[in-house]
Amino acid sequence: MTYASNKTEIELCGHATLAAAHILWETGYLAQDEHASFDTLSGRLTANKNGTWIDLNFPAEYAKNVAAPVELTEALGVAPKYVGKNRFDYLVELESEAEVRNLKPDFYLLKNVPCRGVIVTSKADTEVYDFVSRFFAPAIGIDEDPVTGSAHCCLGPYWESRLKKSDFVAFQLSERGGVIKVKVKSNRVILSGHAVTVIKGELIYE
Repeated sequence: MTYASNKTEIELCGHATLAAAHILWETGYLAQDEHASFDTLSGRLTANKNGTWIDLNFPAEYAKNVAAPVELTEALGVAPKYVGKNRFDYLVELESEAEVRNLKPDFYLLKNVPCRGVIVTSKADTEVYDFVSRFFAPAIGIDEDPVTGSAHCCLGPYWESRLKKSDFVAFQLSERGGVIKVKVKSNRVILSGHAVTVIKGELIYE
């Protein structure tokens, strides 16, 4: 399963996987105790109901330390504490949650950085969350994504190495915002979130 933005096809997408699994259970195509399984460009992805949460089993995406492209630091307008890159995105750690929250990227410059998107993160200020993040992807037509499952496939392993733990509660600091539970298990990441049906429609083929 992939999700198509207005620019490209996405190889790993939390929103689409979460929503598809939710609908399969809600419409009765799957029993409530059955797991949903999807063959995707990122391999086999599975989803399970866990009370009011849905657990997604995704591949871990490890970032490797790299030199920051000039366009990246200029576009963000801040000095990174760390810069890494996985197969999709750049990962940038900043000094504080306030820096992440107040970031105002130059999207024109950012879309010229050679990657799908840029994950910006820091340790959280409060004990409610372990870390915070934002995700920018103007190169594929999305200036800022509200909540990004695939970014947490990278954030989980990254913060595991920093905080020496494998279970996290994360918050994405977009305008809408969103909570994601993250558990790192070897080379997999379990992402937990909620889904609610807000609209139903009918397609008629002639």
